Amino acid sequence: MSDTISDAQIVGAPRRADWRLLLSSPLHFISLGAGSGLAPVAPGTVGTLWAWAVFHLLEGRLDDTQWALLLLAGFVVGWWACTRTAQAMRTADPGAVVWDEWLAIWLVLWVVTPAGWWTQLVAFALFRLFDAAKPGPVGWADQLFKAKPGEAPGWRQGFGILFDDLVAAFCTLIVMALWRAGT
Repeated sequence: MSDTISDAQIVGAPRRADWRLLLSSPLHFISLGAGSGLAPVAPGTVGTLWAWAVFHLLEGRLDDTQWALLLLAGFVVGWWACTRTAQAMRTADPGAVVWDEWLAIWLVLWVVTPAGWWTQLVAFALFRLFDAAKPGPVGWADQLFKAKPGEAPGWRQGFGILFDDLVAAFCTLIVMALWRAGT
């Protein structure tokens, strides 16, 4: 797939995510969470679970500097990937795009680690609650970069895909810090 998306490609009915789209570009592979976003039910939760598993594969191999660089690079490349996939799908914030969940849960797990399985499960559940319910600041962040009716997805919406999940991650970290301070 070409890196440049024309207006003709953006206009039209929304496109569903499928294996063909996933494999058509490395950007789609990233934004669709290596296929985890293709889950027919709760792709955000499935994507977050896959990201948790990948975190455990990388956990002992990366030091703090490498994690910080991975998250920073993941944000920059993810912004590009999420934007291009939203454009290809003709939807400002497709549910199948789960790179935002990957990046956010990696941030949460990196900050709370070392933590036991139960603490990580609580962090996972809190993050999913904040991401799905979008209370307070998460809802504000979600609405901040929404496309206007009839507006084609662009870089602004690509940023928004990532932004509300990062706000959900920060809300999760605040609750986790308060919980740990109380114990």
